[in-house]
Amino acid sequence: MKTRHFAWTLVSVGLGLGLLAAVPASGATDNFTAVTAADKPTKKPKQAKAPKPPTDKGSAESKAERDKRLMRECRGRPNAGACEGYAH
Repeated sequence: MKTRHFAWTLVSVGLGLGLLAAVPASGATDNFTAVTAADKPTKKPKQAKAPKPPTDKGSAESKAERDKRLMRECRGRPNAGACEGYAH
């Protein structure tokens, strides 16, 4: 009795698994479309960004104007603080 019950259980499980495996396989082939290299989008080459010019954000004068002003203002003063490198 147990052998016959076991055999029918195995047959039932086998048929069930066979049906489950067959359904997704047939459904998957209906929606499948092949993708070729021509179908893939091409990548655009990256464009290099232009470097930004350096700007002096601290004052409204250019570096050359600042150098001239410090040379003029720091004459005869101690070589310290803002006058460092400009006092003679």
